[in-house]
Amino acid sequence: MPMLLIKGSYHLVNSRADGDTIPFKPDKKEEWDLVPGPHKVEHNTSGKAKLRLDAIDTLETHYSRNGNPEVHQPWLHGRAARDALTDWLGFTTVDRLPDETVTAATPMTRPGWILTRGAGRDKRCIALAGKGTPPGISGTQIDVDEALLRATFNHHILKEGLAYPTYYTNLFPDLRNELTAAVRQAQADNKGLWKDDATLGGATVTGIDSLQDDVVILPKLFRRLVDYLYLGDPDNADLTGFPAFLDQAADEFWIISAGHATTGLDAIVEVIDSKVRMTHPSEDLVFIEN
Repeated sequence: MPMLLIKGSYHLVNSRADGDTIPFKPDKKEEWDLVPGPHKVEHNTSGKAKLRLDAIDTLETHYSRNGNPEVHQPWLHGRAARDALTDWLGFTTVDRLPDETVTAATPMTRPGWILTRGAGRDKRCIALAGKGTPPGISGTQIDVDEALLRATFNHHILKEGLAYPTYYTNLFPDLRNELTAAVRQAQADNKGLWKDDATLGGATVTGIDSLQDDVVILPKLFRRLVDYLYLGDPDNADLTGFPAFLDQAADEFWIISAGHATTGLDAIVEVIDSKVRMTHPSEDLVFIEN
């Protein structure tokens, strides 16, 4: 799979980096202009931009939309993923405020490289994150195979069981299959979040507090539930309208095992009283990036 290689450095200070988002600064900021696709990477004058790490979704440590209060998922696995990223990159100490803003890091930056095929609608670069010697010449397209994928943090965090796989159509099937193999091994070993995951078994949702403190579920499902609850009384969940809300959100995705495209997460989400569950695991879904 061809991807653009960009060499640069990872930065933490003044960011709210978590397990799947971190600032990155290319050695040559003009290389952002080489990123393909309809969306441009948003960066500051120095070239620093936010990465959205491809194919993974770690538990939310800070989520807010439409002016609603900021919320988070249960801290244990979200902070473990956050720390796994900084440790893997080689940051030895990281100081944070209670709102997760980084105030100091040792060292201040870490060298590395990314592989990308584009940016999202939010103008974050969607990337595989690497460290050490780059696997080619920065600013050029290189072929990414399973062996190179295994050298990225994206693969590492799935192998450790600290992220859910969340695939989009930009990722080729051979790489997706490699990541799914890492996920299934982590599940078999009951690693990380998988020992607490309630996405398929069913999560009891009584209000915002239960989402923040009690249930470990796919972050995409968490975000949809939060957005829905804030349309009413977030402390007393009435989930009877949640399927219709998912239908209106109109997420487009493929169900791999069924071999067809679907619109609306209501097709794969069941609601029975206060219990919510998905009927397909996240590794069986490929979302269409709009």
